[in-house]
Amino acid sequence: MTESVRAPLGRGEHARRRVLRAALDVLADDGMPGFTVESVARRAGASKATVYRHWPTASALLVDAMDAEFRPVPEVDTGDLRADLVALLTAFAASFTDSPFPKLMAAFTDAAERDPALGEMHAELTRRRREPLLRVLDAARARGELVDDLDAELVVDLLAAPFFYRRLVAHRPMPPELPGAVVDHVLAGVRTQG
Repeated sequence: MTESVRAPLGRGEHARRRVLRAALDVLADDGMPGFTVESVARRAGASKATVYRHWPTASALLVDAMDAEFRPVPEVDTGDLRADLVALLTAFAASFTDSPFPKLMAAFTDAAERDPALGEMHAELTRRRREPLLRVLDAARARGELVDDLDAELVVDLLAAPFFYRRLVAHRPMPPELPGAVVDHVLAGVRTQG
């Protein structure tokens, strides 16, 4: 891959973001075997010393890059349980098709299996991505729309799993109606009778 010539890396926030973006690009293109401070520095147009000044290890750099990239999906709170869940899952599904998320997640998951510090960060990022769904479910339970003994964590697993499976395991497309279909199937088992 031909890399463009870039201006030398400075010391400010823009420079930091450039290194973090380069780290994600290296991870997406080369996976963990190619993820080194040297390869990230080269991609960012920085020296290894400059990168090491901000991140003592490649793992620390990877954690910061992944943390900067993966924020939870936007909050929704219309009070309409189905619409809120569909909106969240539609945004989630878009991350599988409109971004480098699948490549990054596959590489990061592999790395997290080998490095306990990365494993902890992976668990934290996953926890944060789940929070909006949990909040919507908790609000619906408070309104009496869902069974009292709802296992919200399991419901989030059931809502999210089809997207991971289709993209990362089965390599199947995600049609636009998938979020609504998943929500309808899951809610059929957890709504209150009324």
